[in-house]
Amino acid sequence: MFKHLKSDIPASIVVFFVALPLCLGIALASGAPLFSGLIAGIIGGIVVGALSGSNIGVSGPAAGLAAIVLTAIGALGGYQNFLVAVVIGGVIQLIFGVLKAGIIGYYFPSSVIKGMLTGIGIIIILKQIPHFFGYDPDPEGDWSFFQVDGENTFSEILNTINNISPGATLIAIIGLGILILWDRVLIKKAKFFQLVQGPVVAVAVGIIYYVLTANHEVLGISEEHLVSVPIPDGISSFIGQFSFPNFSAITNPQVWVTGFTIALVASLETLLCVEATDKLDPHKNVTPTNRELLAQGTGNIISGMIGGLPITQVIVRSSANIQSGGRTKLSAIIHGFFLLFSVILIPTLLNMIPLSVLAAILFIVGYKLAKPALFKKMYDLGWKQSIPFFVTVIGIIFTDLLIGIGLGLGVGIIVILLKSYQNSHFLHIEENPEGKNRIKMTLAEEVTFFNKGAILKELDNLPKNTLLEINVLNTRYLDNDIIEILEDFRYKAKDRNIDIKLVSKRGIVENPSSFIEFFEENPKSDISLS
Repeated sequence: MFKHLKSDIPASIVVFFVALPLCLGIALASGAPLFSGLIAGIIGGIVVGALSGSNIGVSGPAAGLAAIVLTAIGALGGYQNFLVAVVIGGVIQLIFGVLKAGIIGYYFPSSVIKGMLTGIGIIIILKQIPHFFGYDPDPEGDWSFFQVDGENTFSEILNTINNISPGATLIAIIGLGILILWDRVLIKKAKFFQLVQGPVVAVAVGIIYYVLTANHEVLGISEEHLVSVPIPDGISSFIGQFSFPNFSAITNPQVWVTGFTIALVASLETLLCVEATDKLDPHKNVTPTNRELLAQGTGNIISGMIGGLPITQVIVRSSANIQSGGRTKLSAIIHGFFLLFSVILIPTLLNMIPLSVLAAILFIVGYKLAKPALFKKMYDLGWKQSIPFFVTVIGIIFTDLLIGIGLGLGVGIIVILLKSYQNSHFLHIEENPEGKNRIKMTLAEEVTFFNKGAILKELDNLPKNTLLEINVLNTRYLDNDIIEILEDFRYKAKDRNIDIKLVSKRGIVENPSSFIEFFEENPKSDISLS
């Protein structure tokens, strides 16, 4: 694990700077104590990072759960009652892992996963535009189209025009320039620029700028445009920031419903993120999904026990880790320790970091997820790939992550049904001027009830006085619905003077007396029946 330490440490620092405002922002959007987001980030990094089988995935509080958390805290009568639901959710995730439910993640089409990554990239850029210009009424990590401040993604951008902060904007532009220069030029010049990441330099310059312009009326940056980490007065004050679950609420059925909801949504987001990060990983590692559910469940139990928000693997931090050169799980673990030590030792220094500089870092992360070339590539792959991709992207932008993925998956299923309809059989017509025309119908390897419509249409359209040859030599699975269609057609064929020849591994049968009896007697090694 320590083999790639020189790559993992710089990457962990970048992930730390990406995670810090998101942990705080998601807590704020969830209506939870700010420190709860940091707890979730720390546990997600150290505990889940250590237990996970992913080399490059990073876990922490998830924006997709913010609305659920906000509603649940009020409905359950307080944050400590809600923590019981978080613990229950973690236990249910452990059960999911034991039952090997992680396989669900493999059933999402590649076009939908690519659409998810691209949609998140665009959302990151759109959501960071206000923060880039120093307009911060909506908390970091609020990725939904309809925001917690009552605005939506685009109205917030329009409001930014009249609320630009000169100082925050200036240092954001400087930071973005440093990041682009580092990424495009300097990193190729010397190893030093590979070890010291551009985001670290951008943040350092941002802190220096804040200190130098602190008293300037125009170029200064006010406190609401800075990171806001809770500052304890001492050890007792720091310990006092932890909350503990009120287990007397465990008899409340609503707590169990919330716990199951957390487990279901957190598991789904994690599995989607695992699939996406494995695709982004240049080294093509494959994450064991069931082990990931066990790691996430353990993390949520611990997070809930000490006052943290629910945890999932998250694509923003994971993609930042990949883009920064992270190679092993050590980068996720170290980023967790950075969060822990920084909130204990240097909270005052953290609170000098301008949010606009962190927005510039997220701009780069978002752009690398949603490069323009990807749109052309997906379009060139044809409508079967491009339509689910674009529906997923648009859905994520105008709703939220899970709804957008659901829309893309729905379209993907429709595409599969259309392809199944088209590929159920192959028809070849041989004209015979002196006798009956010969029509060969070759059935596919697997023929299910999805194919009923296509086969029924072809049989109904057969002309009178023909010879129909049905070839099932390569068919391995034949649904009972299809057999019933063939049986019904056998009766109609007599009236239309259509002769039937059935070609199978058992031989050739002229005008079979019963398709049902023939296939029931057929050995299962030839064709599997429903």
